[in-house]
Amino acid sequence: MSSGDAIIGVSDHGGWAVLVTVAGDGTLLDRRRVELVDEHLPKIPHHSEAQSLPLDEAVALVERVQVSAEHHAKLVLDAVAISMPGRIRGVALRQCQSLPPTIAARITDYRAQNVADWVMYRRALAGATEARGWDVHWYDTKKVFDAAGRALDIKDLDAHFARLRKSIGPPWSMDHKLAMAAAIVAVRA
Repeated sequence: MSSGDAIIGVSDHGGWAVLVTVAGDGTLLDRRRVELVDEHLPKIPHHSEAQSLPLDEAVALVERVQVSAEHHAKLVLDAVAISMPGRIRGVALRQCQSLPPTIAARITDYRAQNVADWVMYRRALAGATEARGWDVHWYDTKKVFDAAGRALDIKDLDAHFARLRKSIGPPWSMDHKLAMAAAIVAVRA
C-alpha cells in the first residue's frame, strides 16, 4: 500500500461510530463521529425495543433498522471517500460474534440479543465497504493495541497517542484510539 492510500478504522456503538482514517505511513488523515441509523428509529432494537413487541412486529422493526443502517453505512463511507486526497483501500471493523441465522432467533436468544445490534451495524459497514471494492479487515479489540505498537515499532503507544492528542486537540477518546490502532494494523497488513 502506498503512503497516499488510506484505511478507515471503526469503533462502533449502538447506532453511531467513530471513524479514523490513517494513511499508508500511519499518519492520521481524518476523524469523525457518524450516525449509522435514521434519527426516528431505535438504535438497539434487538436488545431493547423488540423485546416488548409481538415477534412479527419485532422482526419488522429490526428489518427497518437494518435497511437504515445499510443506507447510512454507504453514506458515511461516501463522505469519507470524497474528503480524502488519496484512495481508500479498506475498513477495519471489530470482529463479529456468531449469531443465530434469523432475526427472530436473535430477538429471542438472550446472548444474541445482547450483541446482535452491534453485529448488524458492523455487517452494514462491511457490506458497504465490499460494495465499493475495498477490503474489510476484522480486528480483535484485545490484541489491536499491541499489534499497532508493533506495526509502528513503538514501545509506548499510549505516549504516541498522547502526543497526537496534544497536536490535534479534542475530541480524542478511547474510541478514536481504538479506531486508529485498528487502521494502523490494517495499513501494515
